Amino acid sequence: MRYRSGSSTHNGAVRTHNEDRLIDRPALGLWAVADGAGGHQAGEVASGMIAEALGAMPAGFSAGELLAQVRLRINNVHAALCAEARSRGPHTVIASTLVVLIASGTHFVCLWAGDSRVYLLHAGAMRQITRDHSMVQELVDQGAIQPEDAEGHPHANVITRAVGAEAEVFELDKVSGELTVGDRFLLCSDGLCKTLSDAELMRMLGDGEPGRIGQAMIDAALAKNVNDNVTAVVVEVLG
Repeated sequence: MRYRSGSSTHNGAVRTHNEDRLIDRPALGLWAVADGAGGHQAGEVASGMIAEALGAMPAGFSAGELLAQVRLRINNVHAALCAEARSRGPHTVIASTLVVLIASGTHFVCLWAGDSRVYLLHAGAMRQITRDHSMVQELVDQGAIQPEDAEGHPHANVITRAVGAEAEVFELDKVSGELTVGDRFLLCSDGLCKTLSDAELMRMLGDGEPGRIGQAMIDAALAKNVNDNVTAVVVEVLG
C-alpha cells in the first residue's frame, strides 16, 4: 500500500500557546498526535519529547520492528518524564496523551494513551477505533451516565492514562486491523472531537484531499471558538 496524508495544528481561539505536537511521516507509515498536559507549559515538554522521539525514527524497519521501536521510545519518554516531574517537586505533572498509527502492507496498528482519538472512515461509515482513557468514559462504561452526557460532564477533561503520568505499570492500548484502498484515518487531539460532531467529522473526512481536510477541520473548530489546542492528521490508503 501507499499512503498520502496531511496535517494541521493550531493553539485555538482562546489558548495563547500550543501544547499539541504531531508526526506526519507517510513514507515510514507512521503518524501521531500528542496533547500535552500539566500546566505551566510542562505539557509542551511532554508532547515535544514524544514528537522528538518519533520524529527521529529511521527508515528501514520491518512492521514488527517499527512497532517495537515505537513502544520502546515511548516507554523511554514516559520514564524520563516521570523522573523530571519528581525532580520538580511533589504534585508536579509533566504528561501527554498520545495516539499513534502505524501502517505496513495491508495492516495497521494503533497505539494510544489518554483521550486523543483515531477515527476510521471505511466504506462510507466512520467509527472511533480508540477508546478514551478518561473519567467520563469509565462512568459511561459503568452505566452511571449516558454517552451523550459525557462531553458536558464537569470532569470531561480528566484523563486516567497518559505518557508521563505516574503509574505502577504504564501501557499503551493497542488495536489492529486490515487496510482497504480508500480507507481514511483521522488522528486528533480532544480539542477537535469535542468541538465538531461525529457527523461533521465524517462529512469532512470523506471530502477532498488529506492535505486540505486537516486545515478545513481546524478552520471549522476555530469558527466555533474552540477553547483548546486543536490538531488533525488525515491519512488516506492508496492502491
